[in-house]
Amino acid sequence: MKFSVKIPVFQPVNILGTTLVMTLSLLLSQVASAKTILILGDSISAGYGINVEQGWVARLQQRLNQKYPKQHQVINASVSGETTSGALARLPKLLTTYKPQVVVIELGGNDALRGQPPAGIQSNLTRLVNLTKNAKAEPLLLGMKIPPNYGSAYSKAFEQTFSSVAKTQQVKLVPFFLQGIAGNNKLMQRDLVHPAASAQTRLLDNAWPQIEKTLK
Repeated sequence: MKFSVKIPVFQPVNILGTTLVMTLSLLLSQVASAKTILILGDSISAGYGINVEQGWVARLQQRLNQKYPKQHQVINASVSGETTSGALARLPKLLTTYKPQVVVIELGGNDALRGQPPAGIQSNLTRLVNLTKNAKAEPLLLGMKIPPNYGSAYSKAFEQTFSSVAKTQQVKLVPFFLQGIAGNNKLMQRDLVHPAASAQTRLLDNAWPQIEKTLK
């Protein structure tokens, strides 16, 4: 009786090449899943009067790096003195350029300081939200308040613009971004308008819960 034994033929495996391909694939998948967060704000988010790396936006990137390594990129498109109308002119190009998944809108304060009608501010915020949604990104509003010396009726109407937009457009809202900071001279710069470096972590803490929700 004859027995036939088949000897398996093994093909050489390039372990180094396979590892390299797997590593590149993993990196590409991380890049593909990374989310870009666009901050569209005024001097508060631009870091007026402090070093940029001290600002709440820079601290946001640091916190994201710690909690979600290599998963998020923050683009700070904030400009000191920015208004809602100015942002409306800039946002379309920003959306095309950076293709963000989240847009944080921190605007309206300069409009109010110039005495712009709350109805106009609300209309501009609504348009900013809709532009963001049309770009398949999720908007987040950071609410603001102004000093009472502008008159209680105006101050109240301005404050309500944010909650009205959030409700009608069904977007997330931080009711008052400067909560725990405004009115505390130790956390404000000498002009008593802009938060000091020591207040930046508090700003981030105020915005963080809603920002994190938009990422999940």
